[in-house]
Amino acid sequence: MKVNKLRDSSSEELMRKVEDLKAELFNLRFQMATGQLENPTRIKEVRKNIARVKTIIRERELKEERA
Repeated sequence: MKVNKLRDSSSEELMRKVEDLKAELFNLRFQMATGQLENPTRIKEVRKNIARVKTIIRERELKEERA
């Protein structure tokens, strides 16, 4: 996931993206618990993507507060 692409997205799209990523993370954790997870590194990638999106959302919040 590229940060530049995320920065071009609207705030609503970013919120939806966080929700989708959280759902994906839940499914990956469920798969891991049942022994069906094929790619365990995907969990780490999804967690980092959630952090990226939340960082951009927070940057926008701080920018709005300053203005």
